[in-house]
Amino acid sequence: MNSSSVSLKTSFICNDNNKKLLFSPNLNSSKRITVPKIRYFSANNSFDNLSTKFSQQNLKDGLQDDRIARISSAIRLIPDFPKPGIMFQDITTLLLDPKAFQDTIDLFVERYKDKDITVVAGMEARGFIFGPPIALAIGAKFVPMRKPKKLPGEVISEEYSLEYGTDKLEMHVGAVQAGERALIVDDLIATGGTLCAGIKLLERVGAEVVECACLIELPELKGRDRLGNKPLFILVSAV
Repeated sequence: MNSSSVSLKTSFICNDNNKKLLFSPNLNSSKRITVPKIRYFSANNSFDNLSTKFSQQNLKDGLQDDRIARISSAIRLIPDFPKPGIMFQDITTLLLDPKAFQDTIDLFVERYKDKDITVVAGMEARGFIFGPPIALAIGAKFVPMRKPKKLPGEVISEEYSLEYGTDKLEMHVGAVQAGERALIVDDLIATGGTLCAGIKLLERVGAEVVECACLIELPELKGRDRLGNKPLFILVSAV
């Protein structure tokens, strides 16, 4: 689910000169920058002012990177979609910005390139956008996790709860072997149901889930609480 009734807001750390500093998860950077004015595409394609809040995880890392501002400003917020009261987090505008898209992939690759990941599992459907380039860059295989009746071969499935009813996630039998180290990738974590199903599928075949990685988190929906002790890495937090 790529929607929320919340919006993105600003969280900055200021230095002694009262300049705004932007924090990021780039583990290789210690550069301090002044935050630029951030804008986004509105539903009518005009530009509006928007500030961004970055994840508390990023703030705890204590590191800064101007790529996060570019990524955040490329995400379009569309109100009342797919129904009234929902603020839709649209990542398609990020894909229209090659630099922001590349920055997104690079930040994930920098985090996982030395973690001995052998499997990148992408959640249907936007996990299929971010997962493959990450997998290629770190030398891992990509495994799609799909909704029922989308995979042609023999599958194993895991049911998970929705707000109204249930759904299933499926993976090809034999795609992941026991003992492999897996990263789960999606564009957004909301209630966490899909990620939980992905974790269970991988653990059922004996894989170790190292971490879940998402571009955006909707913290009010408390999805990370459902992940138990599984780490979650995000770039942008909507509050």
